[in-house]
Amino acid sequence: MASYHLSVKTIKRSAGRSATAAAAYRVGERIECHREGRIHDYTRKQGIEETFILTPKDAPDWATDRSRLWNEVEASETRRNSVTAREWELALPSEISAEARSQITRDFAQELVSRYGVAVDVAIHAPHREGDQRNHHAHVLTSTRKLEAEGFTTKTRVLDAAKTGGIEIEQMRGLWAELQNRALERAAEVERVDHRSLEKQREAALERGDDLAAEELDRDPELKLGPAANAMERRAKATAERQGQEYVPVTERGAVVYAARQARAAFREMRERLELARETYGAERDAGQGRVSAGLAALRAATTKDRGDARNPEDIRERLARVVGRSRDQDDTPKPEGRASARERLKEIMETETSRAMEPRQGGERSEMVSQKDQRSSVNARLKDVLNKPREKLEIEGERKQEREGKEAENTRDRDRSKGHSL
Repeated sequence: MASYHLSVKTIKRSAGRSATAAAAYRVGERIECHREGRIHDYTRKQGIEETFILTPKDAPDWATDRSRLWNEVEASETRRNSVTAREWELALPSEISAEARSQITRDFAQELVSRYGVAVDVAIHAPHREGDQRNHHAHVLTSTRKLEAEGFTTKTRVLDAAKTGGIEIEQMRGLWAELQNRALERAAEVERVDHRSLEKQREAALERGDDLAAEELDRDPELKLGPAANAMERRAKATAERQGQEYVPVTERGAVVYAARQARAAFREMRERLELARETYGAERDAGQGRVSAGLAALRAATTKDRGDARNPEDIRERLARVVGRSRDQDDTPKPEGRASARERLKEIMETETSRAMEPRQGGERSEMVSQKDQRSSVNARLKDVLNKPREKLEIEGERKQEREGKEAENTRDRDRSKGHSL
């Protein structure tokens, strides 16, 4: 499932960090920091899929040289506790292509350039080889000063001020969600992301009457693992996969996160099945089926959910036909065969009654035949009794009758034996 992530961090000298080191690490290059006199060499770093620099239209030519760009950033800051760069960390949807991920990242970076007039350095990273293979992400490093024809000038205070910083970042978060959702829609994916807090999403769900979605969103935000715990959990998961065993979290935080993810996955599965059942029921009703038949079709669809077919709205009728187990032009109305079967059953009952009536009576010197009038009366009474009694009652009475007949037969044999012994 596509997930949303956008975080904004600052590169501060007071924390012992530099813009040159940050840029070299994220793009996997070698950059010499003139201010510190140090060389930051990360050319052996792997997993970097693409890097590029975007600058304002009137920026100087040297801005496209990464080493020169970030050394100029460092030279423009004179204080010991200066914030030299700002990093926007973005999660990229795994459901779209690499080209689409590159395009939406470029669009987001271009918006930063146009909105704030800063220089932007982008590095798109592939998932870690030992981690979640859906974890495509991008590091977008920006200057904290505007880049103009004469070089770096004024600070972008709009992102730093308490009154405007949060608003600006929230607007950029909304833009990033919109870019992802457009790409997901173009890729014919049903998943969507939402940049709003869980509480705001829940309120919106309640307003539109979606109680199930509101219930799903009534939870705490996911606990952040941190680098150390994340590395331990990655190793445990890789070991479990190699040994063919079930993954068991090895840290307390990992167990909490794993349990929360499992619960959300189960809830999503339930929600998807419910939505498929509703869709199936509506389609079956539109096709002229009764409520019972449509309900059974919805139940079958929910228990045999196939998301691959569900993603193709053009084939919904054929998918429903496969789920229900019949062709589109069939229905479940009673067939002539069913009526013929009922007639055969009645005929069998009548023949049975007739044969019983024609049998000789016991206990007489000679056999007497039942009159035709008595036969019809006996048959009609039997049919009325059969039609007016539930099947279960008939079965019980049949068993009791067989038991009585068995006892009578046994008593008859005992009497015959006793007569034989007496002789």
